[in-house]
Amino acid sequence: MIKRLVVLYLMLYLNAGAQSSALDIADSLFANGNYSKAIEAYKSHNNFDEVYDKIAKSYLAIGNLDAALNNYRKSIDMKPENTLVKFEYGKLLLRTKNYKDASKVFEELIYIDYRNPSYHYQMGVALERLNDSTAYNRFFAAYDLDNNHQKAIVKIAKTNLIKRRHGLSHKYIDKGLESYSKNVELISLKAQNYYYQQYYDKAITWFNTLLQLGESTDFINEKLSISYAEQSNYEKAIEHRLVVLKNNPLDATSMYVIGG
Repeated sequence: MIKRLVVLYLMLYLNAGAQSSALDIADSLFANGNYSKAIEAYKSHNNFDEVYDKIAKSYLAIGNLDAALNNYRKSIDMKPENTLVKFEYGKLLLRTKNYKDASKVFEELIYIDYRNPSYHYQMGVALERLNDSTAYNRFFAAYDLDNNHQKAIVKIAKTNLIKRRHGLSHKYIDKGLESYSKNVELISLKAQNYYYQQYYDKAITWFNTLLQLGESTDFINEKLSISYAEQSNYEKAIEHRLVVLKNNPLDATSMYVIGG
């Protein structure tokens, strides 16, 4: 009897060791970017409860989003208390435009941990896509929990810009730039605020900051052209209109302005 128990124990031990080794190999394949082979290795693991989320990440890495979603769902079914998997699942729902489902996932996460700013931010993104005005409240909650949350600050500043609350928009932009002075989204919002306030000299400064950071879009050059024209600097105005025209040779407005 004792012999049989010893043999059984050895078999279980060896099997567990083999499974552990297979899982290590799969993790190594994933870490080195060999995702399809990692998926095969994970699927050879006996305990699927342990690897559904790993399979999901591997499918996500190779761009099979439906398979990734399916495996995240299976992982959550097996371990509903795993907030990390739920968070990744929610972000993927957002990415695949399943906004209602995403909002439900983040609502659950907020209920579990209200103090996590990322949950509020992602919930805000989902609500924003659903044209729900309460999205602003989630962005503000994220900012309230983390005053350096750059993405939340961008959302808050942009909302205030759209509503022409320029003072509030500047306030949050300045707060964001304190912790990250090269945030091009905030710098762009700063420039736009000044532009729409008709403070063209300040708008020029901030739009040029974007150019110095390697951002050169038609929008920036067009607004610089208009701002310089308002300052009677027609040489610079034409210079930036020519940049727009180079990118869009049939741009009627630029041709008219230059021709005029």
